[in-house]
Amino acid sequence: MKKKTMHPFAHGALSIWSVMVLFPLWTMIVNSFKQKYDIYRDPFGIPRIWNFQSYLSVLQDSDFVLFFRNSIFVTIGSILAVLIFGSLAAYALANWKDKASHWIYAFFIAGMMLPIKIGSIRLLQMVKALGLINTIYSLFPVYIAMGLPIAVFVLTEFTREIPYELTEAAVIDGAGKFRVFHSIIIHLLRPALATVAIFNLVPFWNDLWFPLIFINSDKHKTLLLGVTRLFGQYQTDWSKILAVLTLAAVPVILLYLSMSKQFIKGLTAGAVKG
Repeated sequence: MKKKTMHPFAHGALSIWSVMVLFPLWTMIVNSFKQKYDIYRDPFGIPRIWNFQSYLSVLQDSDFVLFFRNSIFVTIGSILAVLIFGSLAAYALANWKDKASHWIYAFFIAGMMLPIKIGSIRLLQMVKALGLINTIYSLFPVYIAMGLPIAVFVLTEFTREIPYELTEAAVIDGAGKFRVFHSIIIHLLRPALATVAIFNLVPFWNDLWFPLIFINSDKHKTLLLGVTRLFGQYQTDWSKILAVLTLAAVPVILLYLSMSKQFIKGLTAGAVKG
């Protein structure tokens, strides 16, 4: 009886939450197909006349493709680096039976509690010293540092749940540690890797702070930084801005939909166990 009384409340709460999440997305999409002044007249309704000119203008008369390619490059590259370094660190920490491993693990976890933006001035100095200022490559070390704490946390807990008998059998057959990691561990980590990838995808893709600080050159700007060029001093073409934001949301949505099963499996199987 208790479960039956909880179901209507749970469904109602989830329905309200879904509306709250989908409403801004709906507003952004429908307004991207409206004329500039129609947005002010009816910001939440369906367009009376569907306007595709904003999308055509964004794709043909702007540097959208260049900015989009830069964002794809830095986001995918950073996520791959986070997955590689995070999985190697997790494998080491999960199998290192020493007090030092607990301190190192706690050091990574502390990175989840401290916002990296508080070190923006020092990071700017470091990027400048590395000679990466005003290039797309300046974002890689910052994003990797942002993503490693959550990667180590999720992947370490997941690795600890892998039965020791699996790796022990491989060692008996003569496999080295790297061979065990490459042939066994990395395949079992797929759900957790998907979880880490999606967790890091959104902050990497939507980041405006660090590109704004590090990059001035148009050819190295990311997509959201390029959107700021559409804001005028006296007026703003909101239909074009919303068209760009709609196109920018497509990769995130598609990746989540394609990896949602692995994402949920990784959360339930690894990230909440300890």
